[in-house]
Amino acid sequence: MATRAIISRSRLLGIRSSSSLSGSSSSYEENLRQRRELLSPGLISYYANPLYIVRGSRQWLWDHTGRKYLDMFGGICTVSVGHCHPKVNSALAAQTVAHYQYLYEPGAAGVRQKVDGQTASGAERLLFHQQRLRGQRFGSADGPAVHPALEVVTLRNGYHGASPFLMGATALSTWRYATPTGFGFVNAAHPDPYRGEWGGAACRDSDAQPGRSCDCQQAGPAAFLAESIQGVGGIVQFPRGYLSKAFSAVRAAGGLCISDEVQTGFGRLGSHYWGFEAHGVEPDIHRERVPLAAVVTSPEVARTLAEALHFNTFGGNPLACAVGTAVLDVIDEEKLQENCQRVGQRLLSGLQRLRQSNQLIGDVRGKGLMVGVELVADRASRAPLEAPRMARLFEATREAGVLVGKGGFYGNVLRLQPPMCVTEADADATVEAIGEAIKAAN
Repeated sequence: MATRAIISRSRLLGIRSSSSLSGSSSSYEENLRQRRELLSPGLISYYANPLYIVRGSRQWLWDHTGRKYLDMFGGICTVSVGHCHPKVNSALAAQTVAHYQYLYEPGAAGVRQKVDGQTASGAERLLFHQQRLRGQRFGSADGPAVHPALEVVTLRNGYHGASPFLMGATALSTWRYATPTGFGFVNAAHPDPYRGEWGGAACRDSDAQPGRSCDCQQAGPAAFLAESIQGVGGIVQFPRGYLSKAFSAVRAAGGLCISDEVQTGFGRLGSHYWGFEAHGVEPDIHRERVPLAAVVTSPEVARTLAEALHFNTFGGNPLACAVGTAVLDVIDEEKLQENCQRVGQRLLSGLQRLRQSNQLIGDVRGKGLMVGVELVADRASRAPLEAPRMARLFEATREAGVLVGKGGFYGNVLRLQPPMCVTEADADATVEAIGEAIKAAN
């Protein structure tokens, strides 16, 4: 029955072969061989038989056989406006200068567009939604962009990068090697309303609540770096007021507050443009990616960075800045923040209904198009779903034609962080596909 349902779901999504996209099995095998033999064994692929993607368009991907998939993970939450958006592609093709050491057009300070009735450069547009923060440093990836934001305490289960320095900030063993890394970082207790020391019956800033008695504890003062919602950690939402109280304690102790907006920024949460706004706080520093990475901070903090030179070979390069500016255009022009709010609410509501009828779903959480589904073997004890069953469920979502991510401390959380252009029909299809995949895992 589960197999027939998955086939039906595939037909609903319009999954079919296309001769113009088909590739030979030999090219797939050669691609797989080279990946296994020439690349680092630490670079793993999803699924027992890795996908060989040959084309993408908005929220859709096609593999080498011509099969079509609904992408509900968005390249680890990085494909914000969709695959191969024509405006973004045109911006990349039109930009010919490829280094940032000189003034050029367009760059981070170039490409002036209308913002609130006024012209604004790419850099100014990143600051449009905050008033106090002004100093910026651009990088080619999210790791280099956070390096100036030092001397912090991070949260257990948080993910902030995998460079030798940032492994100290990342508190997930999956992403850390057994070597000395990231001196100066301390990992604090995890404020997870579902599994952690903090939690109550209605403590999330969301319609989806953990359903447990309130046993919150007071947070002590610390200087720390935190995601507004933990992404790799399993779409963990903190209790209401947690970040506000923590920020107050940090500042009372003379520390800085740093927000990681790599996955929660640029309207993905629907209700707010930046994730920290949903907590009613304003950080001293926050980092972001659009797809270029940046650290944004106050003029006071930015002045301290002049004590030494900063350099990253492709930091703030014209190609990334041109693409990043085009992405900002698309988010505004296509009203993707509003779409995240509308489609995300439908997705969250559908998953909550699915939870009511399925005991394997322990928790549903998230905001906008950043949603998590935690699978458990037993709701009362919250014991994680066993790895073999989780693996079968994950494979079944692919067979149903929907690509999702995995995360969480136990690897038992489905991560839904799709391109921001997905539709309500896509949300419904995803809920149905997950429901059928859960049946297949039993």
